Amino acid sequence: MRHVHYSSKLMVFIICVSHRKFSAPRHGHVGFLPKKRSKRHRGKVKSFPKDDPQKPVHLTAFIGYKAGMTHIVREVDKPGSKINKKDVVEAVTVLETPPMVIVGKCLYKCERKAFTKASKKWQDEAGVKEIQTDFARMIKYCKVIRVIAHTQV
Repeated sequence: MRHVHYSSKLMVFIICVSHRKFSAPRHGHVGFLPKKRSKRHRGKVKSFPKDDPQKPVHLTAFIGYKAGMTHIVREVDKPGSKINKKDVVEAVTVLETPPMVIVGKCLYKCERKAFTKASKKWQDEAGVKEIQTDFARMIKYCKVIRVIAHTQV
């Protein structure tokens, strides 16, 4: 028969406390993370809407800056809802859209489902005389016309 001898050393038990990550998980989504300064101050148009040939020629994007937020009181028009025909307070975003000036144009022609740049022209003083000839060439050769614009602010 064997004898087991225990030493008289003090045994220390360390109680592990869970990390905050597990004991109090995140409240809300991470759609606006990481919170850091923007690399560019201007907005960027990431996609343009599909062109409808039945509509007249028009610009499909316009630049605007977020100027701040405020709140409004409006009447809700949702039939069947508890808050139908009642006033509610909602947050709204204030957008600033300064006047724009067109300084150039990019003309594209369509070849095999891809756009190739036909020409790129910047606005100049002599360009006023060439407007009619440019429009005739644009209608004949180009499928997409994009303008280079900047704000007047």
